[in-house]
Amino acid sequence: MKKQIATTKAPGAIGPYSQGIDVGSIVFISGQIPVDPATGAIAEGITAQTTQSLANVKAILAEAGLTVDNVVKTTVFLADMGDFTAMNEVYASVFTAPFPARSAVAVKTLPKNVLVEIEVIAVR
Repeated sequence: MKKQIATTKAPGAIGPYSQGIDVGSIVFISGQIPVDPATGAIAEGITAQTTQSLANVKAILAEAGLTVDNVVKTTVFLADMGDFTAMNEVYASVFTAPFPARSAVAVKTLPKNVLVEIEVIAVR
């Protein structure tokens, strides 16, 4: 019933979790931090980091045969809520109306001390 989604076009899991899980009509994508899968580098600044996190999400969605148009819910974790506006500008350039439901929260720290992590739920 549940199928693992894995691609080298997004950073590999660094713990006991999957990049994504496909349960048929719903796909769950684990939180993606802004690690470039080709180099392991982390870009500077919230705009570049949001762009990379969303590129990683898109790569995992593509592996499942989906696009951002299939996304129905996102959760955005920010290291600093002061970065919300800049993150939102990048986010708005990727998603179109009707936009997915979304939660955005500030957290104390994120893996590798990045500024943003984004997880999504998509449907077929």
